[in-house]
This record gives sequence, structure tokens and C-alpha cells, in this order.
Amino acid sequence: MSSGPSQGGILFVLSGPSGVGKDTVIARLKERGLPIHYCVTVTTRAMRQGEVHGVNYFFVSPEEFERMRSSGELLESALVHGYCYGTPRAQVRDVLASGRDVVLKVDVQGAATVKRKVPDAVFIFLAPESFAELKERLQARGTESTADLSVRLKNARQELADLPQYDYVVVNYHDRLDETVDKVSAIITAEHCRVRPRHIVL
Repeated sequence: MSSGPSQGGILFVLSGPSGVGKDTVIARLKERGLPIHYCVTVTTRAMRQGEVHGVNYFFVSPEEFERMRSSGELLESALVHGYCYGTPRAQVRDVLASGRDVVLKVDVQGAATVKRKVPDAVFIFLAPESFAELKERLQARGTESTADLSVRLKNARQELADLPQYDYVVVNYHDRLDETVDKVSAIITAEHCRVRPRHIVL
């Protein structure tokens, strides 16, 4: 019988609709100082105020993104809300090989790609308490145009329908961030207590 912790790290995929609070949850996880690597995504969208290249995202041109995609440098890539997003394969592989866990924040489309390539990863769906609450969050942050907001809300309805494809669902209730982070942390802990450890291969 196989038992004990896995030799390599575990890949955790945190996903959910735009505006549900993925970045906020990850920021709070970082504050808690867990020994986890948070993968930085590559994107072609413009940098928002307060964002830092290489910290929030790697901001690249469409041409550079296509070069990375075609050369196999990306674990997954997707066109989301009119922009390209992708996960650097080497970044994930090297950290996992060192024995550390990786948290990968991707949209639902990207999560589906990762699930096909790395089925033993752990998939966590971050859900809003209601669609109305999600709409309020997107409107309140004020980072999208009216057209972009409409696209994100339309996509969110489709993304919520993909919830059954995930291992876990965590509802991110308004003003209860620490409760949400507690649940995500508990999932991470539980996965390291499995009798049959996950075997992550990239």
C-alpha cells in the first residue's frame, strides 16, 4: 500500500468566473505564508493600475504570446474576454520537482485544458454566493468597459455550468474572505493526507 506524502509537489488549480475573487483569495493565502508557489500567468491584456509585470502577470504582446504557445512553452493557453492567457510550463514543472506545491489561477477554459494534460491535479472552483452578487462585484471594481462587463457576465453563466468538472467547490461569500481562505487551506492540507498520493506529471 502506498502511503505518506507525495515526493513531488501538488498542482492546485483555482478557477472560477471573472470577478469571483480569485486574486483576493490568493493574496490572503500569500499573507499567511504557506510554502506554496503561486504561478504567474502570461497575458496579452493591458496592465491595470497598480499591477506589476512579473508579479501579477507577465504582460506580453500578441506576437510574443503566439511564439510561446507555438514553441510549447505554455502548459495551457486560452482566449478569454478577447485576450490571451497562458501558464508557463517550465515554471510549474521546476517548482513541483523541488517538492513545493503550486497554485495555478486560471479561467474555466484554462482549467479544462490543464485537466486533460494533468488529470491528477487538484481542481478547486471558486463560486459566488449568487449571480447577482457576482454582477455587483464586477460593476464595483470598475476595471471593465460596459462592453467588457457584458462579455464577462455572459461567460460567467457558462462557466458556472462547468462546476461538476471540479474536485471541490468553495463559495466566496461577501465579507467572509478568511472563511474562504480557511477552506482552500483545508483542501491543501487534506490532499497531503491522502493514502494514495497524487502523481503529478507535466
